[in-house]
Amino acid sequence: MQTLKHYSILALLLVSVGCNVSPKPIDYGNDSCHFCKMTIVDKVHAAEIVTKKGKVYKFDATECMIHFMDEFDTKQIQLYLSNNFLEPEAFIDATKATFLISKNIPSPMGAFLSAFKTPEEAQNMQEQKDGKIYSWKTLLAHFSK
Repeated sequence: MQTLKHYSILALLLVSVGCNVSPKPIDYGNDSCHFCKMTIVDKVHAAEIVTKKGKVYKFDATECMIHFMDEFDTKQIQLYLSNNFLEPEAFIDATKATFLISKNIPSPMGAFLSAFKTPEEAQNMQEQKDGKIYSWKTLLAHFSK
């Protein structure tokens, strides 16, 4: 009976550790984009998807993450994350971010797409660099055309 109790506790620990739904740091210069296979080097444009089971998919740009969604069951996705343009390597929730497409801010895949934590940050950058502002919903509609 004691052995069964130990195995039950061990199984519970493995399940809770194995299903950790959180982002993983990108190893810039070594990790590859899951969509386009390019090496991820840009610390302000990278992105990640984390599934409900905790599997992490890394991307060199938010646009690669969006294109990947076309070939993936999005019901499995728990987190959509983009690098915050103003804070290199820091992830923000892409579904709550504000995006700017500006020809004056190059991105790895040529979509000129950058993510910002707040609408005010995106508007400030738009004043400096021009471009068009998008929410997550309008960005997805833009890329579906």
